[in-house]
Amino acid sequence: MNTVKESIVFAIAIAAATAFAQPERVETRSPDGRLAIALFLEDGAPRYEVTFDGERYVEPSALGFRFRNEEALADGFEIVGVERAERDETWETVWGEFAEIRDRHRAAVVELRETREPGRTLFIETRAFDDGVAFRLSAPDWNGDGTIEIMDELTEFRFAGDYLSWWIPGDFDSYEYLHNVTRLSEVDSAHTPFTMETDEGVCLSVHEAALYDYAGAALEPKGGAAFEIRLAPWPDGAKVKVEGDLLTPWRTIQIAEDAASLLESTMILNLNEPCALEDVSWIEPMKSFGIFWSNHIGMTDLFIGETHGATTENAKRYIDYAAELGVRGLLIEGWNQGWERWGEPNAFSFTEPYPDFDLEGVVEYAREKGVAIIVHNETGGDIAAYDAQIDSAYALYHRLGIMAIKSGYSRRGGVLPDDQWRHGQWMVRNYQRHLEKAAEYKLMINAHEPIKATGTSRTWPHMTTREGVRGMEYSAWGGGNPPSHTAIIPFTRCLAGPVDYTPGVFDIFFEGYRGDNRIRTTVAKQLSLFVVLFSPIQTAVDLPWNYAGRPAYEFIREVPTTWDETRGLFGKVGAYVGVARRSGEAWFIGALTDEKARAFEVPLDFLDEGERYRLTAYADGDSADWIERPLEVKIWETTATREDVITLRLAPGGGAALSIRPIGDGEDAPPPYPERRTLFEGAAWSAKNSE
Repeated sequence: MNTVKESIVFAIAIAAATAFAQPERVETRSPDGRLAIALFLEDGAPRYEVTFDGERYVEPSALGFRFRNEEALADGFEIVGVERAERDETWETVWGEFAEIRDRHRAAVVELRETREPGRTLFIETRAFDDGVAFRLSAPDWNGDGTIEIMDELTEFRFAGDYLSWWIPGDFDSYEYLHNVTRLSEVDSAHTPFTMETDEGVCLSVHEAALYDYAGAALEPKGGAAFEIRLAPWPDGAKVKVEGDLLTPWRTIQIAEDAASLLESTMILNLNEPCALEDVSWIEPMKSFGIFWSNHIGMTDLFIGETHGATTENAKRYIDYAAELGVRGLLIEGWNQGWERWGEPNAFSFTEPYPDFDLEGVVEYAREKGVAIIVHNETGGDIAAYDAQIDSAYALYHRLGIMAIKSGYSRRGGVLPDDQWRHGQWMVRNYQRHLEKAAEYKLMINAHEPIKATGTSRTWPHMTTREGVRGMEYSAWGGGNPPSHTAIIPFTRCLAGPVDYTPGVFDIFFEGYRGDNRIRTTVAKQLSLFVVLFSPIQTAVDLPWNYAGRPAYEFIREVPTTWDETRGLFGKVGAYVGVARRSGEAWFIGALTDEKARAFEVPLDFLDEGERYRLTAYADGDSADWIERPLEVKIWETTATREDVITLRLAPGGGAALSIRPIGDGEDAPPPYPERRTLFEGAAWSAKNSE
């Protein structure tokens, strides 16, 4: 980690600290002037507040720390220095929702010093962007060669109203929950991103950025609309153990005038450091299939036996489908020995395949077919066992040409040592160590049961995606996700970073397997998720033979997994969302709704002037709904221009996915909008006869 001095000084020109009397209030205003974060002292105690368009949304809120065996660092201060800076630069992404991101903000570093002994120093750095504000606290090492133990971070968020909020329980172990929808005054401990909406429609979301060597944070209610940071503890009660300088992650508040605008925020990424890798040529966004959905629906098993899923024969079958259907990757779960001992110490081998799986042969077969292999490493939370094998395993994967790892930390029986929390500082260090080890061997990571995304993929872009969400798998065995779920997570979980939700189920009812479970969407909504839910490694989760021969699959084949531009078209948290994304000259739109049928008019004014486009829509059929008729997909085609305003009709629990590409010279054009031709309507498809 950088020292505090390095962390608080920008690599751009910084004005010298003012020589005259220090101000009592230090305000940092966004470049567009709409947002402001102000720091001040209240009887010697640091406070901050946040305003947007002149209205206060965060009331004066406390900052500071409580320590073990040290006096609290929370009051008795005076302001002794202020440094200000501005930045306006654009950086290129390795992959992302934008090809280029503008980092445009104003900043201030306020130096506070205790007026009593021992006269310690506290720095508070603020940044104001057009899409939110952020702050972090730092202090130079005053303890010499000792360890400072933070017992509590006293950062508060005192909101100005009892806003409507969407939240999941902050239990320090999982993010895989359905969201509660309550007023702030009714919230229990909540994970971040923690999103809320005022009665006037302004949206705010609290999160953190650049989480390194610190505990993950949740929000603890303090009564009314007030909250305090709550950190995942060590077994001895300490929250964070600091050797040297103290530096918190960024505490962030994204603010937008409506929900759709919130989707375009890039502040979390901008608060992270530039890419740390000199060579990124081996990082490849892709779509993949996976040998794991068959396990979830009860068709196959993870461990060896008559119904083992990850056999050589089955892997080659999946590879053939991937090559035929134009999918670059194949994720294989259950290939390695130890699954029958899951939950025991030293259960898994990460180099030894089951006897019915030829790892080298499968990888070579995939290479011949142009398919990249992704292997699953389930640790079961047994970090010591994983650390003991990680070099030999990663060296093997690198030698074979395996491109990526899906890492898993789904523990059974509490394997994590000494009662450590999965979101505590001890595990944050482990996640980072495994990530840096993967970089040594040029392996991309898709982390499941992860620590939350905090924008660190800017610095470590081989950290491509992560779960951290109640994903599609819960539809197979966990009671399912309601139609509203995917209308919530774009405004909550997805604000943190890419999400491995694993969309794309066509066999909604799992016919012949777990009949008591099902997908609670239409097929058209499954297609929309490939646009709405961003992930540079996007796994089309269904059995690949369920895609063969389906005209609707063409959208999955065509849709990219990394983008040049993203626009929020419309949205209301928990109800509906529409997103447009551009790759090259082509645009793609994803739109979805909750249990209610809805219609939206979408202006195509983001298209180029004077250009004609072939618009292909994959939409809910006229009589579709998620309960009785989820398979009905209508595919229609039209010629569109930027002057057109198209109408999207979404069935209950439904959605729409659109591909919009320029019409080439000499290419036949479909009828102009609103005239259009229907290419295919399907209501009778069944997984039983899809092969």
